[in-house]
Amino acid sequence: MGQSFLKENAAAFEVDLPGAKIGEVCLRFAPEPSGYLHIGHTKAALLNQYFAHRYKGQLLIRFDDTNPSKESNEFVENLLKDIETLGIKYDTVTYTSDYFPQLMKMAESLIHKGKAYVDDTRREQMQKERMEGIESRCRNNTIVENLALWKEMIAGSERGMQCCLRGKLDMKDLNKSLRDPVYYRFNPDPHHRIGSKYKVYPTYDFACPFVDSIEGVTHALRSSEYHDRNAQYHRILEDMGLRKVQIYEFSRLNMVYTLLSKRKLLWFVQNGKVEGWDDPRFPTVQGIVRRGLKIEALIQFILQQGASKNLNLMEWDKLWTINKKIIDPICPRHTAVLEENRVMLLLTDGPEKPFVRIIPRHKKFERAGTKATTYTKRIWIDYADALSVTEGEELEEGEDFLDNLNPCTRRETSALGDSNMRNLKRGEILQLERKGYYRCDVPFLRPSKPIVLFAIPDGRQQTSWN
Repeated sequence: MGQSFLKENAAAFEVDLPGAKIGEVCLRFAPEPSGYLHIGHTKAALLNQYFAHRYKGQLLIRFDDTNPSKESNEFVENLLKDIETLGIKYDTVTYTSDYFPQLMKMAESLIHKGKAYVDDTRREQMQKERMEGIESRCRNNTIVENLALWKEMIAGSERGMQCCLRGKLDMKDLNKSLRDPVYYRFNPDPHHRIGSKYKVYPTYDFACPFVDSIEGVTHALRSSEYHDRNAQYHRILEDMGLRKVQIYEFSRLNMVYTLLSKRKLLWFVQNGKVEGWDDPRFPTVQGIVRRGLKIEALIQFILQQGASKNLNLMEWDKLWTINKKIIDPICPRHTAVLEENRVMLLLTDGPEKPFVRIIPRHKKFERAGTKATTYTKRIWIDYADALSVTEGEELEEGEDFLDNLNPCTRRETSALGDSNMRNLKRGEILQLERKGYYRCDVPFLRPSKPIVLFAIPDGRQQTSWN
């Protein structure tokens, strides 16, 4: 699925990777397993796949698991699920934690070369000194002193807990990312893959260039928010004496009025403000799919943004409009009325004896199947519709449904639907005549347990039910 859309929308990404050669390109998509994949991540994932496919190269999935306080196997499993949902084709899965032994040897090697030192300055003071370009009092410690403190850090001793390992770069550089960044820090939490073997963990800034080079990555795709840290990336590789890696920048995808911080999204989950990471109000891949978004629509939307380096602040309406164009021609039609304020309508010329007729679930799409519709003189209609009915009038199809303002994030409305809706399957998308599009989240089980439908935005107006 992903590959076909990549071909159709290739023009949007018609840019070249610097120095790229057919058959020799190696890329990586490297999420941190501290949350589920959200819409902001999908651009990076699809862009990596696009270039890997274009240059007939490799694509690695690497979990950047260097912070055990935030990471878990649950996140790893669901990130892989999300990547599969997006149709991303990759060659192998690796973990930064696979390289912990080599990373520690590299850190010790930099201490021996005088390119790293152990610092026990308090965090707030260290940040202040970095901002002002003031060298730490620990910067000129001897190699012997640094190695002794490094061993204390590894052992997780009380003394070691007070320290971190910093690169000795340039405290006067105007680019503050080069002002002796932290390479290693103490963390007592067990790691989700390797338990309590380590008490110190590398920072992303230290581990990323190392693993990129070791794994043979030729081009590291990074969002433009990392621009000021690119010089640091190259300098660290230089100090390590490792193969250079090209950086390709692209703009991060941002959605209006949308939180894309995993830390903030986690707060909603942990505090019970949402059902979970797949809550249909969440911007996660699982959340928006559960709301009724087709992956084809998401891929089209992302690829239309292209590989531009300009800031993208996108409206959700555009995405839902694309989605409507995909689902409208094929989703089956059903009918329902609001349970509250429903009205019984008597058709004076209706059939005296009810009868059933088999009709298409979608007039123009045969594969949607058929449904059994009962014709009778007594029918339920919405109260709002009843107010507009006059004697002798016929009920027309295709009328616009009501545009109700909905300031809430969630609202539940009970309704009575046609009996064919008992056959709906979880995940099936349908249209309720004159009300909008819906995704079946909970199918029919028994009369005492109602079907649950989620309203799907159409990009044009707010739906009448949510």
